Amino acid sequence: MRRLAAALTAALALGVGLTACGKSDPVPGAATGETREITHAMGTTKVPAEPKRVVVLDTDKIDTALSLGITPVGAATAGEAKSWPTYFGAEKLAGIKEVGVLTEPDLEAINALKPDLILGSKFRQEKFYDELSAIAPTVFTEKVGITWKENFLLDGKALGKEQPARDLLAAYEKRAKDFGAKLGDAASREISIVRFMPGNIRVYGPESFSGIVIGDTGLGRPARQRLDAKEDKRFDQVSPERVKEVDGDVIFVTAYGEKAAAEQAKVTAGSLWQGLSAVQAGKAHVVSDETWMTGIGVTAANKILDDLDKYLSA
Repeated sequence: MRRLAAALTAALALGVGLTACGKSDPVPGAATGETREITHAMGTTKVPAEPKRVVVLDTDKIDTALSLGITPVGAATAGEAKSWPTYFGAEKLAGIKEVGVLTEPDLEAINALKPDLILGSKFRQEKFYDELSAIAPTVFTEKVGITWKENFLLDGKALGKEQPARDLLAAYEKRAKDFGAKLGDAASREISIVRFMPGNIRVYGPESFSGIVIGDTGLGRPARQRLDAKEDKRFDQVSPERVKEVDGDVIFVTAYGEKAAAEQAKVTAGSLWQGLSAVQAGKAHVVSDETWMTGIGVTAANKILDDLDKYLSA
């Protein structure tokens, strides 16, 4: 991959030199035809007005592109998940090529796809930005999770779908608010979000993706998961011996990958988990990790609302 980067950098320098001599050879990574300027986490980039071959390097960008009717030509996968969001259906995922994992994009595979736009995030791929920009116009969002709505709108703008993105987000927010209103006193219900990771257990706070969705409905959270004393309010960890701390009126449980699912099965079969009030009341529900955790987009958010409606409206 580094050899590819060196070749791309050399080609970029050569392209600039040829332009100075009056030649018309295209510069690698430069948008051609009608373009728009997008200001993003790494600066300002000219992107095609209507990109046709998009590569996405994070799970939220897969959700965004597919939600807006654009099928990426390439996408990175999320480590332990080893797949793309199946909640869109196999038909919509058909034809997407794998281009490495979120933290280690495969530059050769990306270059081979001849993209005209690359979407990624500074949080995950900052060190690859120059190399990616040498392949195609590249737009990075700053963070993940906590800024998912802002990311959705920025990526939508880069894709030439700014207004459809605004419309989809507004429709989601209205649905979330209406759902909370339908429940009555939503704030009185404390919703616990628990995720099993390989080697640890997490509880998710108000600034995580799923925590933000819960907050949009007006539902309450257990005091332990408000993370009031924490600077980082996305998530915190608990040990299997402290699993009583994950209790709530309703518990939603996910697992990230096969190893974590095995640990989930072991812990949830134990007496500490079985003693939780929500478990004893039949209000602990296993839900999809790819919608509650890795989707981080408007379609995933609506899938969370589907789960809330299923388990809380009865």
